[in-house]
Amino acid sequence: MNRYLLTGSVKYDGQCHTSGSHFGLTMPTPKELIAYLDGLPEPHIVFDPDYRIIAANTAYQRDYGQGQTVVGRCCYQVSHHIDVPCDQAGESCPMARSRQSRQVERVLHLHHTAHGEEYVNIELTPILGEDEQPAFYVEKMATMPLASSAPLAQGLIGRSAAFQRMLELLARVAPAKASVLLLGESGTGKELLARALHEASPRARKPLVVVDCASLTESLFESELFGHERGAFTGANQAKPGLVEVAHGGTLFLDEVGDIPLAMQVKLLRLLESGTHRRVGSTELRHTDLRIVAATHRDLAGMVAQGDFREDLYYRLSVFPIAVPPLRERHGDLALLVPSLLERVAPQRRLRLSAAGLAVLECQHFRGNVRELRNLLERSALLCDGQTLEAEHITLALSTGGSERERIPEPPLGMPMRSLQEASAAELRRLLAAHQGSRAELAAQLGMSERTLYRKLKSLG
Repeated sequence: MNRYLLTGSVKYDGQCHTSGSHFGLTMPTPKELIAYLDGLPEPHIVFDPDYRIIAANTAYQRDYGQGQTVVGRCCYQVSHHIDVPCDQAGESCPMARSRQSRQVERVLHLHHTAHGEEYVNIELTPILGEDEQPAFYVEKMATMPLASSAPLAQGLIGRSAAFQRMLELLARVAPAKASVLLLGESGTGKELLARALHEASPRARKPLVVVDCASLTESLFESELFGHERGAFTGANQAKPGLVEVAHGGTLFLDEVGDIPLAMQVKLLRLLESGTHRRVGSTELRHTDLRIVAATHRDLAGMVAQGDFREDLYYRLSVFPIAVPPLRERHGDLALLVPSLLERVAPQRRLRLSAAGLAVLECQHFRGNVRELRNLLERSALLCDGQTLEAEHITLALSTGGSERERIPEPPLGMPMRSLQEASAAELRRLLAAHQGSRAELAAQLGMSERTLYRKLKSLG
C-alpha cells in the first residue's frame, strides 16, 4: 500500500499539512479519498496527471456537477466547459505550475458553477508518491464574492485578462495585514477596490473610513486625521476623535495620498511605524489598530525623486502595490459594465445598448475611465427617447462632451461598426486570414479574452 502526502513539501515526514490543516492520508482506493474529502466543507477534488478526476467530495459535486457525475471527467471539462487544459485556452493552469515546483500553487479562475460563472480561488496541492514526483493533485475551490463577470452585478465587474490579473492580487492580499497601495488613473474605481479589500479581510465587520486627502488643507489634515482636544485651537469647543480612532479595528483608506502635505507626511509615517498618534493639543500617546489602504493617480516614485514625497513613507505605503488597469486595457469589459451603469444612471427606464452602440463605445479611449463612461451613458440616456441606446445617441453624446470628446475611429481590421463580441463566422474567418500576429494579439484586437476567441475558433472547426 503506497503512502501519499498532501503537502507543499516534497518528502513525507509523517507531518502532513495543507490549507492550515494537519493530516496524513493513506490512499489505496478512491472510496477512502471520498470519505476523507466529504468531511471538508469546501469543494475538493483529486485528479491524476492526465487531469482526470478520481474523487470528489459532496460539496464539489453539488456546486460543479450540475446533475452529472464528475468522477472520470477531466477537471477542465467540468470547470471551464472546454476540451483542452486551461493553459492551452489562455488561462494559467495550477497543475502545470505545480508539476515544475512540486509545491502548492494558487490561481484565480472563472468557473462554471451551479450559480453561473463565478470567480473561484483555487489552491492546488501535489500528492507526492514514493518517487517524490506528483502522483495525484488535490484541488480546493473557494468562491470569491469580491467580483462578478455578470453584467448587472454590483461592485467589481469584469472578465478581461487585465481585470483578472488585478483581481488575483486583490484576493491574495485581502486576508493579510499588509498595507496596500492602489496605483491607477482617475476614474478607474480605486475606492471600489478599497471597499472590496476591506470586505474580504478579517476586518470586514469593523469600519472602513475614507479620507479624501486632496480636500484637506494642511491646517485641517492633522485635526481631521488624529483628532483634537478641547481648546487646542480657536473654535475647538469640544474634544473630537480623529478618523484614525474611528477606523480602529478596521481599514483607513487614504484616497489621493499623493496630495498629503509634506509636513504632515512624517506624522502619518509615525502612525504606520508604531500604530500610535497624538490628538492636536494633547501629549497623550494613543494606540490604534488599523490597516492602511492608500490610492493615488500620481507617480509617487517620481515625487520621491523630486523631494515632494517622503521616501520612507512611500515604502511604508507600498508594501503591496496593485496597478489598477485603465478602461482602455480591459478588452471586452465594456459589455459587462454598460448594463450596470445604465441601471444606476436611469434606474426607472430599463435601457439597453444596441450592438452598434457598443461598437462605438469600444472605439473610444476613455481617458476618464469608468467615470467618463458613466457620464457618457447618462448623457446618451438623456438624448434617447426610447428604450435602446443606438449608435447615433452615443455619437451625439460624444459631440456634446466638450473635453471628453473622442475621435470615432473605424473598428480594427475594417470590421463593420458592430459588437466585436458578436462577430460572425465569416468575419472571423476573414480576420484570421488577414491577421499575422499571435492568437493573444488577435483576441486583444477583437476586445475578447483569449479563451473566448478559442471557443469561437473551435466553433469554426
